[in-house]
Amino acid sequence: MRCLVTGAAGFVGAPLVERLRKERICDVTVTTRSATPAFPPDIRHFPIDITEKTDWAAALDGVDVIVHLAARVHIMNDRSANPLADFRRVNTASTLNLAEQAAGAGVKRFVFISTIKVNGEENDRPFRHDDQPKPLDPYGISKLESEIGLREISARTGMDVVIIRPPLVYGPGARGNFALLVGLVRKKLPLPFASLKNRRTLVAVQNLIDLIITSMQHPAAAGETFLAGDGEDLSTPGLIEGIAAGLGIKPKLLPFPPSLMQVAARIIGKEAVYQRLCGSLQVDISHARDVLGWEPIVTSREGLRLAVK
Repeated sequence: MRCLVTGAAGFVGAPLVERLRKERICDVTVTTRSATPAFPPDIRHFPIDITEKTDWAAALDGVDVIVHLAARVHIMNDRSANPLADFRRVNTASTLNLAEQAAGAGVKRFVFISTIKVNGEENDRPFRHDDQPKPLDPYGISKLESEIGLREISARTGMDVVIIRPPLVYGPGARGNFALLVGLVRKKLPLPFASLKNRRTLVAVQNLIDLIITSMQHPAAAGETFLAGDGEDLSTPGLIEGIAAGLGIKPKLLPFPPSLMQVAARIIGKEAVYQRLCGSLQVDISHARDVLGWEPIVTSREGLRLAVK
């Protein structure tokens, strides 16, 4: 089997390619935005600028399965004049262009890495794979439109499509709010989160990669949508304690009314950061368990230790 991984130099793509190659799961073809980094000689590498007009013929030669990771990701303080148009151009039109060419080239399965933002932002019960989508920002909207287009292409051409929606992915080299939190814990700063009772589902990059590989291979994955997660939810204090344990230090958690903390975050223009760190977002991964017999391969505690060591 030959597989194509787009976005192969990224946070998820690089360790995915490493595991595919190490375990000889498939002969690997990769695409990146530039000629760097260098890949081992047994990996076919195509530097490709992914657009709605990209010609994929050379990269698709002999490919059986695609894992499509390349995307314009969620951006805090996006300065684009038209964020939705930019997300649609990269995440929707470019994805569907690849999928159309893939189906024409005889690719059997297309594994699309979407986002839990397709389901929504916060919840009072865990999101399920079959919930009505309610994306609230341009990134989530563009990913939902990609999912809809991929299902149409699958129905018309017979190419299998598998959709995976991860929440926040953490691991070695993670950026964004996770990196911010690790930095604060590492500096042993007092953190006013002890009073929070929120619950969040995260997914260790090792668990997400394992779900991707299972979805590449399992016959029952065809046509399914899976939500990813570690199988256990953490409060923000629990997340901080897990990070601190991985760093071998004792966290400094202080009680503080969450309502006042949210007001303070709004005053300084950081309410979105507050929501992503302190709000609740739970994910039900039972569909992946039931259909694929899949289980997370690392616990949250082990995933956090690996992320910060």
